Amino acid sequence: METFFSFLERRVDDCSSLLCIGLDPHLADLQHPTPEAALDFCLSIVKETSTYAAAFKPNAAFFEYFGAEGWIALQKLISAIKAESQRLGSMIPVILDAKRGDIASTAEAYAKSAFEHLGADCITLNPYLGKDSIDPFLKFPKKGAFLLCKTSNPGSDDLQNLLVKNSEFSENSGFSPLYIHVAQLAQSWNTANNIGLVVGATQPEALAKVRAAAPDLWFLSPGVGAQGGDLATALKAGLRADGKGMLINVSRSIARAESPKRAAAELRDEILQVKNQLNF
Repeated sequence: METFFSFLERRVDDCSSLLCIGLDPHLADLQHPTPEAALDFCLSIVKETSTYAAAFKPNAAFFEYFGAEGWIALQKLISAIKAESQRLGSMIPVILDAKRGDIASTAEAYAKSAFEHLGADCITLNPYLGKDSIDPFLKFPKKGAFLLCKTSNPGSDDLQNLLVKNSEFSENSGFSPLYIHVAQLAQSWNTANNIGLVVGATQPEALAKVRAAAPDLWFLSPGVGAQGGDLATALKAGLRADGKGMLINVSRSIARAESPKRAAAELRDEILQVKNQLNF
């Protein structure tokens, strides 16, 4: 049976790309402060960059801002990405950036909303509530989830670097950072090939540690471009042994470029060049 990550890997092979394009319709970038303008903004990016996208990642917050009409615009965007995929002859995964985190019937409702009503293929989740907050999403065997692990924002150290007792996978001190524990849990939970990790590209040392803790998982890695992460350093730290396992997420650097198409093509080619230098 196909899983989300076998689906993603097929798209990666089809487009020779590890580029995930974020769709974040900031109000400042829109011609008008309306859900229609947000949809048009994102559709323009999709049409220009679909050839180079291993995945698209719409951010739910920028649509929820507009209320019910924004939710409809998000549905239309996801449908349009699927239509563009059919035109290309290669389905492009849609990762819903929602960072959900709850348990029981609430988590089930979030999962149905993302996967059944919106039609997303994958979602970002906050695993702080534990495995039972993830399970309702894993009940959709062809869908995926990226768990927040080591995020790219400066405040991530406030919690994610806290040392925790880790008897199964311990360092010399018997303690490891919380984000490493999350990575190890995700590796053990990934029995159906549908769990990945969000690991920022802005902290390559942490990225390398997470890769050592979770050698098999796919990473969704924001932070290259506007946040200052270095592409070559991130790829060296985060790629799997097979030269895959990492999506480089870029939003503003493409959306605000004079030509999003050219920006996406250049970034895709730079990723391939770095992989070649790393002998992948």
